[in-house]
Amino acid sequence: MHQKAYISETKIRVRYSETDQAGLVYYGNYAQYYEVGRIEALRQLGHTYKGLEEAGVVMPVLSMNIKYIRPALYDDLLTIKTIIREAPITRMNFEYEISNESGKLLNKGETTLVFVSKETYKTIKAPEWFTGLIEKAINEDD
Repeated sequence: MHQKAYISETKIRVRYSETDQAGLVYYGNYAQYYEVGRIEALRQLGHTYKGLEEAGVVMPVLSMNIKYIRPALYDDLLTIKTIIREAPITRMNFEYEISNESGKLLNKGETTLVFVSKETYKTIKAPEWFTGLIEKAINEDD
């Protein structure tokens, strides 16, 4: 059975400054690639992270898991696949798959973000309009 999900793809080219002495993407840069994937996934849904912030909501990262499979290299064109499987309540889970131009899977990861009031820094529920946007995107194939 196919599990429903919203899937976004974003491309990014590895810059020289993102590599280490061995010419490989420095492991800490994958967190930034995940952020690019998240931000662009929201933009492709028709809303921006900046818009959430303007509505008084911030989403700090609560947890992150990364699995390194193969290295990315300088000048590789990477595809960041961002997967959202469920609409959020107070937390939002993102899955990532990063592959190179030849389609080889390089990296997999997950992040969990929490919805927080920009004013009070307390956990809040995701705005209803945002939850609706995610639900619609997940169920679009119905």
